[in-house]
Amino acid sequence: MTFAKFFWFLPTAGDSRGIVGSSHASSQHSVPDNYRAPTRRYLAEVARAADRLGYEGVLTPTGTWCEDAWLTTSALLAETERLKFLVAFRPGLMPPTLAAQQAATLQRFSEGRVLLNIVTGGDNVEQRRFGDWLDHDERYARTGEFLHIVNRLWRQSGDESLDYEGTYYNVADARVSAPPDPLPQIYFGGSSPAAMPIAAEHVDVYLTWGEPPQDAAAKIARVRALAEERGRTVRFGIRLHTISRDTSAAAWAVAHDMVAGLDPEAIAKATALHSKSESEGQRRMTALHGGRTDKLEIYPNLWAGVGLVRGGAGTALVGSHEEVANLIYEYHSLGFDEFILSGYPHLEESYWFAEGVLPILRRKGVAA
Repeated sequence: MTFAKFFWFLPTAGDSRGIVGSSHASSQHSVPDNYRAPTRRYLAEVARAADRLGYEGVLTPTGTWCEDAWLTTSALLAETERLKFLVAFRPGLMPPTLAAQQAATLQRFSEGRVLLNIVTGGDNVEQRRFGDWLDHDERYARTGEFLHIVNRLWRQSGDESLDYEGTYYNVADARVSAPPDPLPQIYFGGSSPAAMPIAAEHVDVYLTWGEPPQDAAAKIARVRALAEERGRTVRFGIRLHTISRDTSAAAWAVAHDMVAGLDPEAIAKATALHSKSESEGQRRMTALHGGRTDKLEIYPNLWAGVGLVRGGAGTALVGSHEEVANLIYEYHSLGFDEFILSGYPHLEESYWFAEGVLPILRRKGVAA
């Protein structure tokens, strides 16, 4: 087995000891008690902590309720020394040549610390806020064209240019001033039949939200087979929250307090909205809890409580440091080499995981 990489998360929609977030399609942003606004100073605290604690990098998310990922990353690169930034962006909202140019510039300015997370967009309501009116499957087809153009531009020599006529993009004499060095690794997630061939064809790392191990393994097996048909190999990553403490009881007490603070009406609204989402991944997350608060441990030490109100990644690793490390070991044994983690509040939880779980994973041969 190869060593796994561990990333943390920048809470650009805000932070708290409770669950922050709502559906991407929601017209309101859920702000719990003790809310910490995503100021530059606070996000810099989280990034510097992740840098000191030895995380590979941080995910800078995108969405209606998030501060802009490109600008946030640009501001925080100067606050850190070795930390990488996995920058999320939606390809349909930016022309591919401009995206290739911006990423190349940021890669040079960061001295090689930029990675890209492609977020095609799974919800019509949110996409239309930004002027994107394509349907779900068309968005993934467009993402394929986008990635084809960006990858070609980054691999051209100085005197080459690209002419391309597609269904969604037409470019002539397209080029960047200089290719990024190293080339940013491309991360991508999507659970639908429209998404998986795009991952197999174009990306370096396929990401999935945290489903029970065998369900997640079945999903990456499909992507692996599609990639092999194309003569490619893809790495696999998983997105999870964590609640890790010195004892299992202490961790579960934190989880139970989080659910106790949720409004039942908010849970019902979020469940109804997420159950009808265009995103297959979001529907799968919601099906794990079905809006119920009494059966949230869906697999030993895997808890679906975060997804009761929050869109996107909705499961958490909950337990003692040893229990959390054991579940990570299980995912790693199934083929997951990259773990993108978060926890409320993000500053404190980054320490709980790095100081409690990572030493165990090193002893197990999972972490370097």
